[in-house]
Amino acid sequence: MTALTLSTAAAPGLRADAIVVGVAKGAKGPVVAPGAEAVDKAYDDKLAGVLATLGATGAEGELTKLPAPAGFKAPLVVAVGLGEEPTKGAAHDTEALRRAAGVAARGLNGAKKAAFALPVADAAAVAAIAEGVLLGAYAFDTYKDSAGNGKAGNGKTPLTEAALLGGKPRDKEHKAALTRATAVSEELNRARDLINTPPNDLTPEAFAAIAQAAAKEHGIKAQVLDEKALAKGGYGGILGVGGGSAAAPRLVKLSYTNPAAKKHLALVGKGITYDSGGISLKPAGHNETMKCDMSGAAAVFAAVVAAARLGLEVNVTGWLALAENMPSGSATRPGDVLRMYSGKTVEVLNTDAEGRLVLADALWAASQEKPDAIVDVATLTGAMVLALGSRTFGIMANDDVFRSAVHQAAAEVGEPSWPMPLPDHLRKGMDSPTADIANMGERMGGGLVAGLFLKEFIGDGITWAHLDIAGPAFNEGGPFGYTPKGGTGSAVRTLVRLAELTAAGDLR
Repeated sequence: MTALTLSTAAAPGLRADAIVVGVAKGAKGPVVAPGAEAVDKAYDDKLAGVLATLGATGAEGELTKLPAPAGFKAPLVVAVGLGEEPTKGAAHDTEALRRAAGVAARGLNGAKKAAFALPVADAAAVAAIAEGVLLGAYAFDTYKDSAGNGKAGNGKTPLTEAALLGGKPRDKEHKAALTRATAVSEELNRARDLINTPPNDLTPEAFAAIAQAAAKEHGIKAQVLDEKALAKGGYGGILGVGGGSAAAPRLVKLSYTNPAAKKHLALVGKGITYDSGGISLKPAGHNETMKCDMSGAAAVFAAVVAAARLGLEVNVTGWLALAENMPSGSATRPGDVLRMYSGKTVEVLNTDAEGRLVLADALWAASQEKPDAIVDVATLTGAMVLALGSRTFGIMANDDVFRSAVHQAAAEVGEPSWPMPLPDHLRKGMDSPTADIANMGERMGGGLVAGLFLKEFIGDGITWAHLDIAGPAFNEGGPFGYTPKGGTGSAVRTLVRLAELTAAGDLR
């Protein structure tokens, strides 16, 4: 874990392995960004020219390394591109700072201690840089052989200390920004760890145990329903999906309460710890990353713990619907009818449309407490990936104002999202001659059909939004910005922001 500190020290005198500076893309070449004045001066105010000679332009994501000037205690200067130079008098965009800090942290390659001399205009910039460092320095190496050499499993020494130059250690706003960024980033990285954990180790029972341990540590009440309790309670959706696996399903309820809270936000996460598709088996090439199908539950878990760590004045309940979807003699078959926790019956036409089944039970359970709002998060449909690509999640809701509020919250924290409709005419496609509803409808608009299915299990009068994170939850390509390869922790920051807005009374 990287320890962050705020520092007013000058870069030349810092004992570190590297000094990170920002470079913007100007009209005539790279421009040294604010925060790097002392470093630029040590290069006789010619750092921009040196970088240009080395081919740097200041473009976003660009990384250039050069020897530190004489007199520096750090041996290396790392220049990271911030993108287009802001107009005169304007500050650098916080998301650009977050991405630049992430690129630099990821590219330090063995540095244990680094100082970040990036533009710090205010507390928001402190938070963005801190998040970028913590998220960019992330590495999942639990299953790599470190050979006892003090290095991470990937052979690199992990970044253990980072100083944010320009941050004011005695400023209340700067300190609060650092505290928040640390809590959110550490919990987001915990979600990444869960997503990256192989499914033979992260069964529903194991996930539930991890959640219970974290709840105990942070003063959160945890309740776990095992297969017997689920059967007694009538949770037909969760049991139907998990029935084909030797690893029994679980429903975990995490309750964070604050005595000053006036609002209650419920979060529901899809937690399919492995999805084979069940009897409707996925084809070859679509199974290999299905350990990530519990990303929604991981996001909810992380958000509840972050809310507790931050002491937010809001009650937040997290519901983790955990199951493993496997084919076997006891698995649900296409054509079976399940009786859900709500009492509705569902004809299962495709066992690979399982996420909506476990969510339906959890959404109805959450509805019984009549929270002010429910937000569910799920890697629900490939259709959403086709619609929005691999970096943007879709937002559906039963209230247009709330959908816009969720979209705005995501934008504030730098998570790409897009509002999606719930067209009434698509509901007819899920009519079943046998049951109240089928778990499949029209193929076109499949992501919207899934949203309409979930809407059926929201209690009357409760505001609800659905986040389909199928695209950005797991990065199969190369790392970028502060996003690693593998589990990303998508939606964690949006959920925490929603909890903060709810606590402040600013979320409609």
